[in-house]
Amino acid sequence: MNTPVFDFNTFEAEALKGLQEGKPLEGKNGVLAPLVKRLLEAGLNGEIAAHLKESITPNRRNGKMSKRVKTVFGNVDIDTPRDREGSFDPKLIAKRQTVLGDALDHKVISLYGMGMSYNDICKHVEELYGLSVSPSSLTLITDKIIEDVKLWQNRPLESVYPFLWLDAIHYKVKEDGSIKTKAVYCILGVNRDGVKDLLGLYISENEGAKFWLNVLIDLQNRGIRDVIIACIDNLKCFAEAIETIFPKTEVQLCVVHQIRNSMKYVPSKHMKPVMESLKLIYQAATKEQAEIGLALLEEQWGEKYPAMVKSWLNNWDRLSNYFKYPKEIRKVIYTTNIIESFNSQLRKVTKTKRVFSSDMALFKLIYLAYGNLKKGWIDSMSGWKLAYAQMVILFEERMMQQ
Repeated sequence: MNTPVFDFNTFEAEALKGLQEGKPLEGKNGVLAPLVKRLLEAGLNGEIAAHLKESITPNRRNGKMSKRVKTVFGNVDIDTPRDREGSFDPKLIAKRQTVLGDALDHKVISLYGMGMSYNDICKHVEELYGLSVSPSSLTLITDKIIEDVKLWQNRPLESVYPFLWLDAIHYKVKEDGSIKTKAVYCILGVNRDGVKDLLGLYISENEGAKFWLNVLIDLQNRGIRDVIIACIDNLKCFAEAIETIFPKTEVQLCVVHQIRNSMKYVPSKHMKPVMESLKLIYQAATKEQAEIGLALLEEQWGEKYPAMVKSWLNNWDRLSNYFKYPKEIRKVIYTTNIIESFNSQLRKVTKTKRVFSSDMALFKLIYLAYGNLKKGWIDSMSGWKLAYAQMVILFEERMMQQ
C-alpha cells in the first residue's frame, strides 16, 4: 500500500486562496488547520511504515481510526493508521492523546497567570480556536506547573542578602468544606548585585510570629547565612523571630506602617496638626533632631492620644535605625513599600478569584503572577552602585563573606 505523500505546493495554493478569501491564519476555520492535519497524518504514516519494516513477525496495515485532536489551530480530525498485530504505538500522537503538543497548555497557563478565571479561559479558547474545554481539563493543565513550583520553592539561595522585606497578603481558600482566610507570606530580597527577587512564598491560616519563625528557618536551610537589614511591619514578636535566626540582622520597622497606625487613634479634626508633628520625626535629617520631634509629639499629644505616642516611644529603637545610614540606603529601608507594591500587583491579578479552591490553586496563581511581574524587574536597583559601596564600608566583613 502506498503511503500518502504530503504535497506542500498544493497546500500553499490552498492556504493562499483561503487568506485571500479573508480566512484567519490560526484558530477556528483557520487556513493552518488543514496543514496540521496533513502533516500529522504524513508523520503517522511514516511512523507505521518504519514500524512494519522493523517488525520481526509478519505484520501489515489494518485500516485507520479517526479521532479529533485539539490544537491551537482548531480541532483537527486525523486518521491514525493501525496494524494487524495492534503493536503500533505512535509517538507523534499517542493512542489516547487528544491535545497536540504543549502550545495549548502554554496558552492556558499564560492566561491563568494573567488572572483569568477558568470559565473565562474556556470561552476564550472556544472563541479563538473553536475548542471546547472544561474547567476540570484546565485544572489538569495548570497542575503541570506544580513540579516547577516545588523546585522553585526549594531552590538554594545566596549566602548574604543586604536587604530583605517580609510581609503577608491574605486570601480566602476553601478547606474542609468551609472558607478560611489564609496568609501568604512573601519574602523579597536584594542580593549583593542589587538584583531583586522573590525568595519564597508560604501559606498559613493566619499571620503570626511563630509561623514567620518557620519561614526564616526554611530560608536559613536553603542557604542564607546573613541578612544585613530586614524591613518589616510591627507584627508582635516578628522582630524577635528574625533576631533569633539571624542575630546580626538589624530590623527596621516600617515608618509608613507606623504613621498609618498612629492616625487610627486621631479624629479627623486633629489629623493635619498631628501629621505635621509626625513629619518633624520621620523627615528629620538626624536621629537627634528626630528625637526632639518625638519629645514634642509627647508634649503636644501625649494626653489626648496616649496610645499613639506610646507606640512611637516603645518602637523607637527599631523605627529609628534608618537614621544611621546615608540617604541612598535610608530610602530603601525606611518602609516596606517595595513589597507592598508587589502585593498590590498580585491583588490586580488575583482580584477575579474571590475564593480559591485549595492552597495549591492559590500558590499556582501567585507563582505564575510572580513570573510575569519579574519580567519587568530591572537587573539592579536604581542607585545600587553607590548604596553597595556604602554598605561595604559599613559592613565590610559581612558583605564580603562567602
